[in-house]
Amino acid sequence: MGKALIIGAGGVAGVVVHKCCQNSDVFEEICIASRTLSKCDALKAKLEGGRTKIQTAQVNADHTDELIALIRKFRPDIVINVALPYQDLTIMDACLATGVDYVDTANYEPVDTAKFEYKWQWAYREKFRQAGITALLGSGFDPGVTGVFSAYAQKHYFDEIRCIDILDANAGDHGYPFATNFNPEINIREVTAKGSYIENGKWVETEPLEIKRVYNFPQIGQKDIYLLHHEELESLALNIRGIKRIRFWMTFSQNYLTHLKVLEDVGMTSIHPIDFEGKQIVPLQFLKAVLPDPASLGPRTKGKTNIGCIFQGVKDGKPLTYYLYNVCDHQECYREVGSQAISYTTGVPAMIGASMVLTGKWKKPGVYNIEEFDPDPFMDALNRFGLPWQESFSPELVD
Repeated sequence: MGKALIIGAGGVAGVVVHKCCQNSDVFEEICIASRTLSKCDALKAKLEGGRTKIQTAQVNADHTDELIALIRKFRPDIVINVALPYQDLTIMDACLATGVDYVDTANYEPVDTAKFEYKWQWAYREKFRQAGITALLGSGFDPGVTGVFSAYAQKHYFDEIRCIDILDANAGDHGYPFATNFNPEINIREVTAKGSYIENGKWVETEPLEIKRVYNFPQIGQKDIYLLHHEELESLALNIRGIKRIRFWMTFSQNYLTHLKVLEDVGMTSIHPIDFEGKQIVPLQFLKAVLPDPASLGPRTKGKTNIGCIFQGVKDGKPLTYYLYNVCDHQECYREVGSQAISYTTGVPAMIGASMVLTGKWKKPGVYNIEEFDPDPFMDALNRFGLPWQESFSPELVD
């Protein structure tokens, strides 16, 4: 069917490569590209020999000219961006210059500001439309599957969805005193930022981790959840009919929060450069270097994740509540692809989103968020490729 250039070689990229090889009818050939060629070669060595042909390449995704040269050499039909969010725009620029479709899992954020929003990528809408190519934004789990869940609920069950609560629970235990389950720099920037939610069409800002609730998750049990800002709130507010309130919740253990508070108090979570022995270093980037690599957590992590959406709205004039979620087991993910569930739940939807564009199901010139397309083929693919979903019409609500 086609060729995909996969930019990145971390834990999520490893899952994307595995899943592309499992879907060889669509992904006939892939190229894994990263700044560290040895990581790309290691992924190739694990998986070559099947129907999907695999190449590797070295590229610095900060440099658009290097990306353009690689795209022109490999000639992919689509670029799957699982690099850092700082690199979204350089990769989109390279896709524009070469006329190639684009998929990512997280929206752009500047290196020097802990702020992520869609305005920078939405500014590319007309450019991609004129170029006749598709950019699919946020094809991970959250953002990503949470948007597909919302589109599915809207299509099949609701005339209007008034409230959405997105709940992300990780009950996995990796055994370390402190570690992050995805890129430490991105994870800590996200958690230490101010929270926000949408109420009656307006943004309401909160202090970091100010709002806490307790929720009883299916197959996981009772967990502390904290309100965070998250990018899909911004797009769902525009694309879901009748919406009044959207909130995003994530679980954190007290152990994690205690460690994070100490690191924050001593300045280790700062993104502002400091002088150290005659050099400029960013404390958070140094912290990232000494923390365990999330890609190494797979064999150590036990337990499950539960990520989903609770919808409240109206159908035929009557109130309706609907809960749509996925439960993923860390050890099962490791047995299948050598990864923990956090990388798995991001990598599988990245492959599915790229396949939707490659097969023409979601092929449309312009820049789009995932909930703007027909959710049904994506929902079917989730069941086929390892993220089966479950539903309930009488869930516990978040107060």
